Amino acid sequence: MLLYIIRHGDPIYNPDTLTPKGKLQAAAMGKRLSVHGVDKIFSSPNGRARETAQPTCDLMGLTAEIEPWTSEDLAWKDLSRLDSQGRRNWTFAIPKHKLLADPLALTDRWYDGEPFEGSNSKAGYERVQRESDAFFAKLGYVREGNVYRIEAPTEERVAVFCHHGFGVTWLSHLLSIHPVQFWSSFDISHSGLTILHFANNPDGYTCPKCLCLSDLGHVYREGLPVVYNNVLNI
Repeated sequence: MLLYIIRHGDPIYNPDTLTPKGKLQAAAMGKRLSVHGVDKIFSSPNGRARETAQPTCDLMGLTAEIEPWTSEDLAWKDLSRLDSQGRRNWTFAIPKHKLLADPLALTDRWYDGEPFEGSNSKAGYERVQRESDAFFAKLGYVREGNVYRIEAPTEERVAVFCHHGFGVTWLSHLLSIHPVQFWSSFDISHSGLTILHFANNPDGYTCPKCLCLSDLGHVYREGLPVVYNNVLNI
């Protein structure tokens, strides 16, 4: 099985939709995924993710199945905290190097570290783990520790259109990388495509191998500007 994880295109957060550039990114993604085809399409319930998925749905003749657990609204509630002015900010918005500077950063009690005070990070991360495992069990791959027992092997290509905060948290679990390490050292761009391969090994077990992370080849191909989070030309 191939798993395609796609972050939504360049967004307008209020109302929840895409900018003109984001719509072009979504169209480019549809063209890219149509080359080899997609068998199943899933999407966050958020508008910007559903709008990013639509060109692929149109080209493939599929309807995106909504997966509520991939919502960025849930990630916001779980992985943010109140600042000194009582405003809720993304935990990820703090300087990433400071995450690793905390003494608890890479321990199994990372959520007790200073950056996560006032957040629901432990329960939120566990929610993503639990929901992810249930999602893959429905696809035929049952998680056991850091590997998956193959109950129903498939060569399907499965696309999930989602978000930044949720996406980097989910990838941490899928790739069995400590969340603080992943949040500090890896990132994904608007409409970035991450591909994970679940090889159907003869012994009946597999683990996802990351073939690419936040690839933007479709954006380059269409001649669109490539600007990481609208702040850095890459």
